[in-house]
Amino acid sequence: MPAVSRTHLVLIPSYNTGERLFSTVSAARAQWNPVWVVIDGSTDGTGERLQQMAADDPGLRVWVLPRNQGKGAAVLHGLRAAQEAGYTHVLTMDSDGQHPADLIPAFMQASQARPETMVLGRPVFDASAPLLRVRGRKVSNSWTQLETLFAGIGDSLYGFRVYPVEKLIAVMSRQPWMRRFDFDTEAVVRLAWRGVKPVNIDAPVKYLTAEEGGVSHFNYLRDNALLTWMHTRLMIEFVLRLPALLWRRLRRAPPFQR
Repeated sequence: MPAVSRTHLVLIPSYNTGERLFSTVSAARAQWNPVWVVIDGSTDGTGERLQQMAADDPGLRVWVLPRNQGKGAAVLHGLRAAQEAGYTHVLTMDSDGQHPADLIPAFMQASQARPETMVLGRPVFDASAPLLRVRGRKVSNSWTQLETLFAGIGDSLYGFRVYPVEKLIAVMSRQPWMRRFDFDTEAVVRLAWRGVKPVNIDAPVKYLTAEEGGVSHFNYLRDNALLTWMHTRLMIEFVLRLPALLWRRLRRAPPFQR
């Protein structure tokens, strides 16, 4: 089993993922120690079963929230627990088997080498990716590039990434958003505004079929409306922040570029 890390942990939020949760957690545990899971009000019995697994595995911890609050809220619960335990970074990954557990060590090593950054997965799609989803994320990525003054964020929606705990908690504690599907995109935008630079690493993403145990809670109407509202808010705030962002960018530029 992997050696215990005292600074970096894997954090997996989960809501009604079914059997796929257990293979995801097992794959993550094979690559890293510790792995923490936040069960976000699931009603499928996975929380109780995973707690039984954790009883025999000191590298696995499980929190079961009483009601569904959203991915961002589940991540924030884990972030606060991680901070209290002295951890500085968390790698978030989805519980449905879409993210490559075998790349956890590489992402953690990149974060350990440059702890001041956020290490972001840049998705490499295969034939299983729905074309509508792929095209839709290109739109979101374009808005994100504008909102961050082209800070170099490779992908705004891929949730396989390593965050600095203290800075992300500070971002989330100051406003009521980022609690549901809007979490991943708004997190990287607001961290970029705080001067956290991205490190992008290519990573495959696989969309599993129902026969393969794939579970998706994405709702095209509801979640696209949420993303539209999010980008509207971010653009308004971006315009208000623009003078400060430009000044910060100018101060960081080498003299010959000014």
